[in-house]
Amino acid sequence: MNYNNFQIDSLARDRELMLSQAFPVLMRKVYVWMTLALVLTGVTAYGVATSPGILNALVTNKALFFGLIIAEFALVFGVSGAINRLSLATATLMFVAYSVINGALLSFIFLAYTMESITSVFFITAGTFATMAVIGYTTKKDLTSIGRILFMALIGIIIATIVNMFIGSTGLNMIISYLGVLIFVGLTAYDSQKIKQMLAVSGDTGETGQKLALIGALTLYLDFINLFIYLLRILGSKRD
Repeated sequence: MNYNNFQIDSLARDRELMLSQAFPVLMRKVYVWMTLALVLTGVTAYGVATSPGILNALVTNKALFFGLIIAEFALVFGVSGAINRLSLATATLMFVAYSVINGALLSFIFLAYTMESITSVFFITAGTFATMAVIGYTTKKDLTSIGRILFMALIGIIIATIVNMFIGSTGLNMIISYLGVLIFVGLTAYDSQKIKQMLAVSGDTGETGQKLALIGALTLYLDFINLFIYLLRILGSKRD
């Protein structure tokens, strides 16, 4: 018997076992963290919208408003860019803080749209997101090239949104909204596949693997929130 080959085969089987055990645990964490972040954002948004004092401070205090926007960008780029240097606890707290700040800034939707339309669009978003996530998870087609195209398109609508802030075109705003829906529908499938591939090779359910799952949760959270906002612009009923 060749003991070297036996040892290699044994190590390979152990590695496969670790991967098979770690993958479902990490995937579950992705969706649990994403769901908790969405709940936290929704509760915060509603809480701020129904608290006149806090809402008035956001509306009248420009320093506070833009400070929250800057903090939001700093947190999301901090978690994404420095995840390897952060502890799991720190990264999780930053994700929680981002969810809360995002909720505070999204509180304005309760002033602009009716509760009925917000609720209906939320469920439409949830159904669309779930469908595309399943497609991305199960498809055999490599979505990498599609992901690159969608990312370039995303940069395009960001530039168009900035331009439209100055020209105020209703038509351009509607075009951006429809394109935004298409882009984030596609990105949901692409990111689901990317997260699956990333976690499939991680045999670690410790801190390293959990930080990968946290990044996956943040990515899908952003896909969901942006898809919801663009759908709300199209389907939402404005308050009188």
